[in-house]
Amino acid sequence: MLDKLITFFRTEAVLCIAAVCALASMAFVPPDASYATYIDTRVLILLFSLMAAVSGLKECGLFSILAQKLLESKRPMRLIALTLVMLPFFSSMLVTNDVALIAFVPFAVLVLAHAGQTRHLAWVIVLQTIAANLGGMVTPIGNPQNLYLFTYYSITFGDFLRALLPFGVLSLVVLAAASMATGGGSTDVSLPLSLSRGGTKRIALHGILFALSLLAVLRVVEPIVLLAVVVCALALFDRTVFRRVDYGLLLTFVCFFVFAGNMGRIEAVRELLEACMGTHPLITSVAASQVISNVPAAVLLSGFTETWQSLLIGVDLGGLGTPIASLASLISLRIYLHVDGARIGRFMLVFGAANAVMLALLLGLYAILYVV
Repeated sequence: MLDKLITFFRTEAVLCIAAVCALASMAFVPPDASYATYIDTRVLILLFSLMAAVSGLKECGLFSILAQKLLESKRPMRLIALTLVMLPFFSSMLVTNDVALIAFVPFAVLVLAHAGQTRHLAWVIVLQTIAANLGGMVTPIGNPQNLYLFTYYSITFGDFLRALLPFGVLSLVVLAAASMATGGGSTDVSLPLSLSRGGTKRIALHGILFALSLLAVLRVVEPIVLLAVVVCALALFDRTVFRRVDYGLLLTFVCFFVFAGNMGRIEAVRELLEACMGTHPLITSVAASQVISNVPAAVLLSGFTETWQSLLIGVDLGGLGTPIASLASLISLRIYLHVDGARIGRFMLVFGAANAVMLALLLGLYAILYVV
């Protein structure tokens, strides 16, 4: 029993922290009717639907097959590294940063082991992690905090792109250069991968559900209609996907909705956060992300500012830095730790240096665009 609890705390650390924060806040603001107004059901429905559709596509083996097609035949190691890094960068824009890393970090381990290039593994995984976080920031569905803020502030798609596209372009250039700096030589990549049984029909089903989810994000389809379609489709054609949805992330959002709502009703806390967000919204957002990660930081701070651009950019850039700044970074770390010969010290050194450099560059771009 104790071992199971320890395992749960390790795998759902952020959920446990969120639950503790929510319970602690209840001591200051006892439960009442106002609690019902804290929960943003639209965000929860969109997250559930997107996670279900993407989980179905991943189970079909679609992502691995597409990656294999891009890498098959003999190629220079620099080009292999570039492909492995660009896969999570661009895919995260559609399937979220978490899913991109779950799909492509194990694939990178497989490819580099097959090619006898495991000495580059830490470097490539670190770049993949940064790529997923920064590629995902370019679209409303790329990162969970983006989806929340896009919905919370009713941001238009055009305004969203104008705010974040410059940071995405700079990230792409820097990551491409860093990938091409990987050691030379050529290797042949040929892996026995195939679609799962019934893969074509499942891809069609989940592709349609994913398209409907995108329409709901863009406010073309009502969330309640989307939820009804997704639940009915999965119940009739692919019930196993219900078990693949990350309910821990949904519960984490619920807990932080409660925590953020209660913090907004405590006068001293409200005045402090309003002051910080009023004078230094970007720095406050980046700093908060380093401590509690960028998803809860977005939920907490959104109630204290109308300057959505600085908050949105801050929590997205705030995913760089410490390993807990972004939930996705912990996914990469866990996968790397299970690799034979993993060197955690070297990985953390590379992770810290690469994140610091990228964060400094992007903060410099923010200063040029918004301060100077």
